[in-house]
Amino acid sequence: MKADKLFTTFLCSLFLQFNILGQISESLTIDAPLEQFRSDHLEMGGSNSHGRNIEVNNYFVSIDGKPAIPVTGEFHYSRYPEEYWEESIQKMRAGGISIIATYVFWNIHEEREGVFDWEGSKDLRKFVKLCAQYDYDMIVRIGPFCHGEIRNGGLPDWLLGKPLSIRSNDPGYLGYVERLYKEIDKQLEGLYFKDGGPVIGIQLENEYQHSAAPWGLTYPGQPHDWTASERDLGVTQAGVGVAEGENPYAALGNEHMKVLKTLAQRAGIVVPIYTATGWGNAAIIENETLPVTAAYPYPTWAPEQPSDFYLYTNLQKDPDYSPVRYHSEDYPYFAAELGGGIMNTYKRRPLVPAESLDPMINRFLGSGANGIGYYMYHGGSTPRGERSYFSDVAIGCPIISYDFQAPIGEFGQVKPSYHRLKPLHSFLSSFGDLLAPMRVVLPENQQKLLSEDNTTLRYSVRSAGGSGFIFMNNFQDHLLTRTKENIQFRFRTDSGELVIPEKGGLTLMADENAILPFNLIMDGIRLNYATTQLFTKGGDPGNEYYVFFTIPGIEAEYSIARSGDLMIRHGNESEVFQNKKRFRIRCNSAEPAEFVINTESGKRIRILTVPREMAMNSYMVNIDGNEHLLFSEALVLKRENKLDLISFNKDNFKISFYPTIGHQPQIDMGNISIPVHESTGFSTYEIDLPGYYTDLVMKRIQDRKFAVTIPGQIPDQVSDLFLVVDYYGDTGMGFLDGELVADHFYDGTPWSIGLKKFNGFTESREMVFYFRPLYRDASFLDDLKSAGIEEPEDFSSGFKLQNAQILPEYKVTLTF
Repeated sequence: MKADKLFTTFLCSLFLQFNILGQISESLTIDAPLEQFRSDHLEMGGSNSHGRNIEVNNYFVSIDGKPAIPVTGEFHYSRYPEEYWEESIQKMRAGGISIIATYVFWNIHEEREGVFDWEGSKDLRKFVKLCAQYDYDMIVRIGPFCHGEIRNGGLPDWLLGKPLSIRSNDPGYLGYVERLYKEIDKQLEGLYFKDGGPVIGIQLENEYQHSAAPWGLTYPGQPHDWTASERDLGVTQAGVGVAEGENPYAALGNEHMKVLKTLAQRAGIVVPIYTATGWGNAAIIENETLPVTAAYPYPTWAPEQPSDFYLYTNLQKDPDYSPVRYHSEDYPYFAAELGGGIMNTYKRRPLVPAESLDPMINRFLGSGANGIGYYMYHGGSTPRGERSYFSDVAIGCPIISYDFQAPIGEFGQVKPSYHRLKPLHSFLSSFGDLLAPMRVVLPENQQKLLSEDNTTLRYSVRSAGGSGFIFMNNFQDHLLTRTKENIQFRFRTDSGELVIPEKGGLTLMADENAILPFNLIMDGIRLNYATTQLFTKGGDPGNEYYVFFTIPGIEAEYSIARSGDLMIRHGNESEVFQNKKRFRIRCNSAEPAEFVINTESGKRIRILTVPREMAMNSYMVNIDGNEHLLFSEALVLKRENKLDLISFNKDNFKISFYPTIGHQPQIDMGNISIPVHESTGFSTYEIDLPGYYTDLVMKRIQDRKFAVTIPGQIPDQVSDLFLVVDYYGDTGMGFLDGELVADHFYDGTPWSIGLKKFNGFTESREMVFYFRPLYRDASFLDDLKSAGIEEPEDFSSGFKLQNAQILPEYKVTLTF
């Protein structure tokens, strides 16, 4: 009997769902023989002289000898001002990103044939060095075709006029590709993993034999002319999707990928991992490229309908966007393009809710994904070339804006989705080594669920050696879900039956999700279960602390196995029930609560429970050699031995440290004080900065054209000013000195523009705004309706400027 059948027999041998007095009772056998992981078939991984090593097996990657679940964030250096790269890289680190991925767009660097430009915001080498400075690993996506909503998918215009066939083994085409790769190698020389640098991965091509972009050299109303080999036009589609039918040229496609890898290596581009987008039957190199996957629940290229990206499955056996061109169980499942947002087009403008992202990551982790990646994690602005705009205007994208509704926006603004994802990234950083080897235990009914089903409980388990995590999700795109009440799990393991919770049941509210640990060993102490979500840990062996956050609707409860002379010390915010086998601790779910486990050997383990909002605003910092959690509504960026605090439109905010710190920090401006009421176990301080207020100077030029004065000199405590324009209409354009520098497709949300990008606040300047009216039969109105955006009552003019204001972003530096 094959290993997968044994796995199914042991892990999924028992599943029952029944209702007793309204209780949802889920029973599952979770113990099974541990399966051996395979790596001999994969030509991946490596080590360097700096003591680092990367290993890849068929289930997970190990970094420096430790299983890991990397978190990748896409950030396009060429779409963001060079002078602000460093701050953005810090923001990504603060958000929990461990790998930065970036595209090298061929046409941006070689707009004119034979003339390569790597200066300013095109300076790939400087960008990679900055990433290395902040201890990132990197994946560089070298094309030649990229897509990325760039004109021609990154292919230069002049390539169309050459006597050759693109994206093929045509010698003429490959000659240009080889020249490109050699130029990229000049930028990356000495920065590869083998040299001790950050570049651990290279992506070859993109969606080869699956998708393409339209050529930008086209005429209004003309059908799209796809940037694909003529041979492959029959299998080429717009956007990410399922490939229909057989590809008669699949072998040729795989061969082309091999040729690209050979050209890259011959140019000097040598890394431990080469990746290829493997969804939708796209081409890969068997055993030589890591196939990465995608998920876009709110696509602009497909009809609105509930997706499968919130249903648990075993992704290694049944990848999304199947069929695929490889044996999926030979590779770990790496999701490289999870839609951190979506780029609106003129005809389609779906809104991606912030609360949709963490349930999607929950689903991927609960389905066996061992790599998480966002496209995009950081938005930007598509630059203008000497001869054309570089945006994919042919497909309907904005000319400038590439905000993508990403967690970090076009102008570096941090959005709610950034904070929703942070606790998950902290969890993977702290406990990814435990989760990565755990197998998926999928109840039988989950494999039969449809995305339209909003009544059945959705859950999965990942487990190894009797311990693991329960994944629950009650969110579904394009569908209202229902609260699931009185849920209880009964797990059969080799060590006996485990009931979670021991008494009563859990309530999973609509749109919520949770990851709950069971049989977790904490410095030798067994946590039978917790009804809170684990997200980080700190301290030293023998004096560790573990931090959990509460799920709305679920009471915080912990069951800890008794052994020896364990003692529980707790405050008024917790209560303890005990018997001969366990301690059961219930905590206040609305406020921070701490209890301490003391052992007979002198160990001390602190358990901190905080509301989700606090977890979303937490940062691990090092003070005097000790790890502390810093909680604040301000964004916290680490810089050498200092902390920069960035606060949007709030000149007064608090910071709290856990555990307590020994002395009060100092700030470089404003006042810092200890508030009257301080939570036990925390060091809390209040920061007051001088406020900044400015009246908006705006003049009306005509009904839909206005001029706004951008302020000149601003005080030191302000790092940026955001012009927030609340309007309804069709599109908005912003001009400086007659040049288009910003644009916006109306989607029911205010247009937010960071102003420091345009003048650095050295002098006052005038920005002119021109708006187009909204049309009653606009094709995107259905998207707005789905997002709950009400249509204007009056379409007579199609435009209304409802409000405009300039709001400050404050910045203060903290030292110890």
